[in-house]
Amino acid sequence: MINIPSTLKISIRALRVNKMRSALTMLGIIIGVGAVIAMLAVGTGASERISQQIASIGSNLIIILPGSTTSGGMRMGMGSQPTLTRDDADAIIKECPAVQEVAPVLNGAAQIVYGNQNWSTGVYGTTPSMLNIRDWPIAYGRSFTEQDVRSATKVCLLGQTVVENLFGSINPVGQVIRIKKVPFTVVGVLDRKGQSPHGQDQDDTIYIPVTTAQKKIFGTTFPGMVRSIMVKGKNIEDLDAAERQINELLRQRHHIGPKKDNDFTTRNLTQIMQVAEQSTKVMTLLLGAIASVSLLVGGIGIMNIMLVSVTERTREIGIRMAVGAKTWDIRLQFIIEALTLSLIGGIIGIIIGVSGSKIIAAVAGWSTIVSALSIFMAFGFSGLVGIFFGFYPAYKASLLNPIDALRYE
Repeated sequence: MINIPSTLKISIRALRVNKMRSALTMLGIIIGVGAVIAMLAVGTGASERISQQIASIGSNLIIILPGSTTSGGMRMGMGSQPTLTRDDADAIIKECPAVQEVAPVLNGAAQIVYGNQNWSTGVYGTTPSMLNIRDWPIAYGRSFTEQDVRSATKVCLLGQTVVENLFGSINPVGQVIRIKKVPFTVVGVLDRKGQSPHGQDQDDTIYIPVTTAQKKIFGTTFPGMVRSIMVKGKNIEDLDAAERQINELLRQRHHIGPKKDNDFTTRNLTQIMQVAEQSTKVMTLLLGAIASVSLLVGGIGIMNIMLVSVTERTREIGIRMAVGAKTWDIRLQFIIEALTLSLIGGIIGIIIGVSGSKIIAAVAGWSTIVSALSIFMAFGFSGLVGIFFGFYPAYKASLLNPIDALRYE
């Protein structure tokens, strides 16, 4: 019967006798485990940040943009031909069963003035539905209403960045600001959204009724013109159906023949963002795989050192066999030594990996997330490395002939 406690004591004593060699042997595992945890923390943090940015835009979104125009053989690009109207938006919500919400948008940049403060920002003329489409709650105050849209009322909602730059610590609700010298009453403040996946500050914005934007701020080329239409599908499974219904409806409304190109473009934002999120997950796996190579290198280092140890301790092995040690006693001794080196190296590597990820977050400003799963995987893998790469030296030691081992110089 294998005496595990006795074998464990012998193994640990052998490691303590050669402290420097044991420390150098563990170094590969320490670096490998630390690298795996730190790299996975960076990748997971990036993936989580992109997920949050995607969620901040809204869910189940489709954006409709006006088409392009050609002049003198030159294609002017998307949006150069104003083809979308508020009536198109009204028709979409009425005639497309897969659509839940629709909001027309007429936007542009403008200088905003309050007292002796001013700020340049993006002004979006839209409808109250936009807040539902963007999943954007009101921090305080209220939203403008459909009645405000019908009456082209001069009211507005402010993003947090605009509030900070114009009002500071003053409550802006009820205050009057000027947009292109036109007075507007602030009725509400939007909750904080943060950056978009493209790095834009979503809080640097002002929402006003779309009719007010058309009549008093930006004007229009023709009555009812808008620059885009935001659409929210009923659920993610219906997005393809919603996109198809929108295309068919707008082609019919714009009198586009069977063989003619659309004078508008529909884009499924949810699918685009999901591709970006998937790419980040692939990057996380790639970083983890690259860092895992360090663990393999550390394992090979353990095997090499243990093989040298077998040669150096041939007489010791012979003596143990001569006094009754069995084949599995010898194997177990060397496997325990390799496993101990791996596990101690794994623990130190975890400490270094967690600390390293925090240092990266503090110095580089990156978002890092250390998950329990990454720690468990790295530590478990280090143990497997010790067993796998420690088995061959242990097997080789157990095959030594006791008489030859005792004669070894």
